[in-house]
Amino acid sequence: MPTIFERIAAGEIPCHKIWEDEEHMAFLDVNPRVEGHTLVIPKVAYEELFSMDEEAYIKLWKAARKVARHLKKETGCARIITTVVGYEVPHVHVHLLPTNSLSEFPFPPVNRGARARLAETASRLRF
Repeated sequence: MPTIFERIAAGEIPCHKIWEDEEHMAFLDVNPRVEGHTLVIPKVAYEELFSMDEEAYIKLWKAARKVARHLKKETGCARIITTVVGYEVPHVHVHLLPTNSLSEFPFPPVNRGARARLAETASRLRF
């Protein structure tokens, strides 16, 4: 079954599109965290960012950069914050959030247990 983003890209579901090329689309998030919160998607569904082939991955980030630069210019914000969460929809999408301070993008609290195990974790993950 097609993802909601494939259906949006196909024009089956309406969106507030702000940009498109042959392989990507950018539209406003229907659940915005800040004004101008935009999603950039590849029109072909990839379930997880790091499972994308290298060419598609690079093209996605080039598209996201193009849209981010436009958002920054048009909104006058200080920075565009970028996230890729990957759980909400099984279709890769880059969140672009125009912001003026870090307080507009709260991070989860520090995990003190993970902090206490930094050396152990680094040893386990090192390659």
